[in-house]
Amino acid sequence: MFILELTYTAPVERVDALLPDHVAWLDTQYEAGVFIASGRKEPRDGGVILAAGDDRARIEAVAAGDPFAVHGVCSYRITEFYATKTSQALAPYRQELPG
Repeated sequence: MFILELTYTAPVERVDALLPDHVAWLDTQYEAGVFIASGRKEPRDGGVILAAGDDRARIEAVAAGDPFAVHGVCSYRITEFYATKTSQALAPYRQELPG
């Protein structure tokens, strides 16, 4: 599992101009089963995405395709973790620690 933390690197007006494209990109990733939660940070200086999977290179490639990243209005910090405990709703995403 991955936490993708976005930090805006451009004025929010530039971010807002790309927001429809960013939301369409998010929708595509949700439909593909990659993303399971996302939203803005407060204060509004970026966002957070929770992504399923165990292939860091794939998640990095997905993040690189975000219109925010393509147009240079945000940077990404990607943190991998093992979701060994979850709510019942997220049970399909539970992971085992590597042996």
